[in-house]
Amino acid sequence: MASETSRAGSASNRRVLTASLVGTAVEFYDFYIYATAAALVFPDLFFPKSSDSAQLLQSYATFAVAFFARPVGAAVFGHFGDRIGRKSTLVASLLTMGVSTFLIAFLPSYALVGWVAPALLCLLRFGQGFGLGGEWGGAALLAVENAPPGWRARFGMFPQLGAPVGFIAANGLFLLLGLFLSPEAFQAWGWRLPFLASAILVGVGLWVRLRIGETPAFQKVLEQSETSHVPMAEVVLRHPGALIGGTLAAVACFAVFYISTAFALGYGTKVLGYSRETFLQVQLGAIIFMAAGIIAAGYAADATTSRRVLMGGCLATVGVGAVMAGMMGAGSLVMVWAWLSLALFVMGFVYGPLGAFLPSLFPPRVRYTGASMVFNVGGIIGGGLTPVIAQSLANAGGLVPVGGYLAAAAALSFVGLLMLRTRFED
Repeated sequence: MASETSRAGSASNRRVLTASLVGTAVEFYDFYIYATAAALVFPDLFFPKSSDSAQLLQSYATFAVAFFARPVGAAVFGHFGDRIGRKSTLVASLLTMGVSTFLIAFLPSYALVGWVAPALLCLLRFGQGFGLGGEWGGAALLAVENAPPGWRARFGMFPQLGAPVGFIAANGLFLLLGLFLSPEAFQAWGWRLPFLASAILVGVGLWVRLRIGETPAFQKVLEQSETSHVPMAEVVLRHPGALIGGTLAAVACFAVFYISTAFALGYGTKVLGYSRETFLQVQLGAIIFMAAGIIAAGYAADATTSRRVLMGGCLATVGVGAVMAGMMGAGSLVMVWAWLSLALFVMGFVYGPLGAFLPSLFPPRVRYTGASMVFNVGGIIGGGLTPVIAQSLANAGGLVPVGGYLAAAAALSFVGLLMLRTRFED
């Protein structure tokens, strides 16, 4: 036991875990600054004048573009990750997303160029999704394929922790800009600064990742000359059950997150009437509970199984959906914070163990492709259209149907988990 603990904390593993955490934090920072801007700035900036609700829905529609790009990125980067290696593929995915995010800072508004503005926004949003499609799977493999026995879930939670770290950096920067800039200055140019700052963070992520080596599992595949010729075809033909079940298992975490962040931000500022700065502070206070949930779930998954923890998280998510209307609509900012904190803490249990669980569904020769595909297709179902659907449901019937939508997503993931057993722990 002592030797395994020592191995887990070795210098090489600390570098690996740092690389998996920093890289995903940068990627999620890029993704979340878009989500924040889509709720706060893009409706007025990139779309023709109409009702607030219509502009918000159009902005959320561009948000969804990245989710449809993610499986494409998963297939492309997964192919090379399973053919030539995890490290170089992770560097390429980080660069792809970083360049796309940086260029958003220079986009002209609808008032200047008309329909060209949202078209360019959609193009760069596609680039963000394409890059992130190859990011998560590689980062998860980097962690779990270096994990000592009995530590897979705790190693696998490190790329998952990139989500709250990236969210804190993104929303924290938007909050500071809102506090120090006038609304006019923020709308005119201040919103562009977080996208420009992404270049610095991408540079840090690249420096960290270029200092690590290949994972033992992939080195073994190379030594045995067992790389797959067409990983995507092999995943579809030989592992259809894992592909379907794993996709469904990933749905709940995306639904919880984007309802409690992107949708909640738009609803809180447009409908509940809170200021942007106030609601961002509330979300920043709540996101700490997501990190706590991920860590707790990682330890629980190594003590039991990742599948069992994920199933428990799905059941808890149904409860979160049931109390959403009563807490979010209570007219109290404290109750809003309490619901967001509860939702994000529970999200840790449907998200944290995925870093270890989804890779275990596929053999090392096609693991990058398989894990990336199920995670990102699950993202389409659970997250891609969730802000749009949630906003439409709220427009029609308030928060009760939104809570029902969240519970349905959790039930879908529970069914997927019932279908699955881990098969490949190497």
